Amino acid sequence: MKNQRIFPGIILIGFGAYFYLQQSQINLFKEFYTWPTLLIIVGLAFLGQAYIGKDYEAILPGTILLGFGVHFHVVHKLAIWPDHIGTFILIIALGFLLRYQKVGNGLFQGLLFLALAGLLLFYDKIVSWFGLLENGVSLAWKFWPAVLVVVGLFLLLKKETKKRQR
Repeated sequence: MKNQRIFPGIILIGFGAYFYLQQSQINLFKEFYTWPTLLIIVGLAFLGQAYIGKDYEAILPGTILLGFGVHFHVVHKLAIWPDHIGTFILIIALGFLLRYQKVGNGLFQGLLFLALAGLLLFYDKIVSWFGLLENGVSLAWKFWPAVLVVVGLFLLLKKETKKRQR
């Protein structure tokens, strides 16, 4: 981290406020005295480090922690908010895309996670669009994790062969 005072400063302020409000037992903030709030504080600290301290690699962990914390706070309070694994993958995709804006790398990963999140979140609608091809799509749906593994292995092995050539 380039500027070492921003991250711990935000952490100390956030945790201090969290524990003070918890000890004060102010009923207005009672539903925020949970562990997802701590995720939000750490996520905000990473994002503060990223944008204020110009340490843009901290955007990804900041977005993930903030997003997961917000998700766990609102998942049972907002009917519109999906309680689905695709939500987590969407948050990770957002982190990669936000980091790409500042750093210039991670676009492929961001788009890959975004496509995967879209497939997971809208699977029922995608299958209904195919209509009569539903049996073929369901067969393909059974094997898509294997396809992910094969593509991942290909990327790892391809990267390894490039290193050997250098």
